[in-house]
Amino acid sequence: MTLLAGPSTRPADPPAAPGSRRTRRRPLPYLLLLPGAAWLLLFFAVPAVQLGATSLYDPAGSLATGYALSWAFGNYPDALGAYWPQFLRSFGYAGIATVLALLLGYPLAYAIAQRAGRWKNLLLVCVIAPMFTSFLVRTLAWQTILSDNGWLVAVLRDVHLLGPHGRLMATATAVVLGLTYNFLPFMVLPLYASLERLDRRLLEAARDLYAGPTRTFVSVTLPLSMPGVVAGTLLTFIPAAGDYINAKLLGTPNQYMIGNVIDSAFLVRLDYPRAAALSFLLMAVILVIVFGYLRRSGTEEVL
Repeated sequence: MTLLAGPSTRPADPPAAPGSRRTRRRPLPYLLLLPGAAWLLLFFAVPAVQLGATSLYDPAGSLATGYALSWAFGNYPDALGAYWPQFLRSFGYAGIATVLALLLGYPLAYAIAQRAGRWKNLLLVCVIAPMFTSFLVRTLAWQTILSDNGWLVAVLRDVHLLGPHGRLMATATAVVLGLTYNFLPFMVLPLYASLERLDRRLLEAARDLYAGPTRTFVSVTLPLSMPGVVAGTLLTFIPAAGDYINAKLLGTPNQYMIGNVIDSAFLVRLDYPRAAALSFLLMAVILVIVFGYLRRSGTEEVL
């Protein structure tokens, strides 16, 4: 005879006693965080504190006489007042390069995610492959591409987009092109990850509701890909704003960015207090821009 059992009336398990096995397991997730936390503490927090202390050294000191921690908060307004054009130039170049990378990277990421088919993996390798080469080598290659005797300048002169003596090297255009190229993969990969996860049923539903390709893209594809757009723009803008290689190799001192100033202050002039103050100002401005951008975008799922 089979008895049909009703809802179970078994009482709930009593709470675990202190020192039980379940209680002892709880610290395990925190123990797993220890290696990463130790790494951040040793290689980020400690150097950041040291850099902050260096920014408050007496600016009258030197390596020969030594530096004294005089809490010289005046180093910050002095550094900003002396180098605000380089700050504006850095964020201007980084912003233009980010927009260009988005305009180039979005169609590429969309084509790979939605149209590439069996060629998807190969195209992804082509996007990532330049990163297997040194950042410095890639930038030096652009010196050849943009040189006055190169094919690109010759073509632009032939179609009268450049004058007979026009040039691309040693200009702001060269710096922005170098930034765009070097950081383009950082834009494409988050966009691809976001577009590849799109639910195709939503696109089919939009077509069933008589939405054209443009309306489907604006109303469905673009909003759903916004996490990738936000992540890509941040991953492109932040390193581009602090870059100094492209301006040094593709530009002149007239195109130098704040990264070039910090590099020179640390390694050439040995002006450690001002260099540290500039570094902290750069981090602070980038953090303000990032938080403002995230609040403005309204995107919670960034990665």
